[in-house]
Amino acid sequence: MIKYLNDLIQIANSQSKKKIVVAAAADLHVLEALKEAISLGIPEPILVGDKTQIKRISKSINLDLKNIEIIDEPDSIKASIKSVTIIREGKAAILMKGLVATGTLLKAVLDKEKGLQKGGLLSHVAFFETPYYHKILCLTDAAMNIKPNIDEKVAIVKNAVEACRKLGIEKPKVAILAAVETVNPKMEATLDAALLTQMNKRNQIKNCEIDGPLALDNIISKEAAEHKGIQSKVAGDADIILAPDINVGNVFYKSLNFMGGAVSAAVIMGARVPIILTSRSDSEKSKLMSIVLATAMKE
Repeated sequence: MIKYLNDLIQIANSQSKKKIVVAAAADLHVLEALKEAISLGIPEPILVGDKTQIKRISKSINLDLKNIEIIDEPDSIKASIKSVTIIREGKAAILMKGLVATGTLLKAVLDKEKGLQKGGLLSHVAFFETPYYHKILCLTDAAMNIKPNIDEKVAIVKNAVEACRKLGIEKPKVAILAAVETVNPKMEATLDAALLTQMNKRNQIKNCEIDGPLALDNIISKEAAEHKGIQSKVAGDADIILAPDINVGNVFYKSLNFMGGAVSAAVIMGARVPIILTSRSDSEKSKLMSIVLATAMKE
């Protein structure tokens, strides 16, 4: 069981160092987070972007560039393509977004001939450390897929399960979030939840234990689940929460961060390598922990 996000630092340090390529790296917040990560002895960065600006920003924050490779490419589109190429050539194991639009970077990632696709769906996977839960908690998808259908939800679950297993959580417990814990034909989220649960029981979704629909109180509190007569190995001990759509996922994500005292770390899964897309609104620790998260994942 991983209780704290800081536990990921030890996991990352127990593995060989991974190279992380940053597309359009002339970004103050990204370079600050990288500086902190380097101080922990975790990643080996490759910075692709405007070399002059990278050096200027690095000097302002006292980031030592002596042993860091810099590839000069001021154009953000070309920098994204070059960064993806570096991954494809096996020279780095993690991709990180710098000062470039998310759509521009993902266009390079999703290029059918020269990108990093592996045939599945990309999805956002976030891990939270909160004082109100007994271990880190994974939430998906809060940023990528707007209104996933059942096939897309299967893919999103599989991506989250893969992320957990890469951290050593061999059989994660997956809770399918809904407003209620009973199946209601008028509520699509509950129908999808029941279907995902049944697919798991029939081994169509492997390496995890799924239960749903479950309301949030039953997911977080074993006592609440027992009070409602819910018998479930997932209730009160979930590793992963699947949100029914991006509205619920995004509100839940931001509620935890801004009102729930949580710290988060997030990556995009479904490509050949983890992709770090930090947000301007993320705390400095969340940006750092996103780097730590990606480096802690087993290849």
